[in-house]
Amino acid sequence: MNGNRIFLDTNIVLYLLNGDRTLAHFLNGKNLCVSIITEIEILSFKGLKIEEEKVIKGFLSECHIYGISDEIKEITIQIRKTNRLKLPDCLIVSTSLYLGIPFISADTDFKNISEINFIHFER
Repeated sequence: MNGNRIFLDTNIVLYLLNGDRTLAHFLNGKNLCVSIITEIEILSFKGLKIEEEKVIKGFLSECHIYGISDEIKEITIQIRKTNRLKLPDCLIVSTSLYLGIPFISADTDFKNISEINFIHFER
């Protein structure tokens, strides 16, 4: 594990924002990282209210948000060729892989990617 950092999938951010205490306890004290894809996914929900957007932006301001570099793009291409992940999921997991930090998600599709340090969160 690379220090105290952990990379969050979009569903994990949503669970946290909805008050999942088990998850909050597990992530307490860790440096939270997300992809710019997660930021876009969460902030582009149709019908998002102003107060909800403020809460989301407040949470995201506490996270380190990673963009898409050439290296992440190349990893994404390789993962996409060998797995049946949607492009946004591929970009998110590729960022975690590039950074070399654990990736947490409730999505079981990531179990098939042996290169990542995957933490499956079960609700």
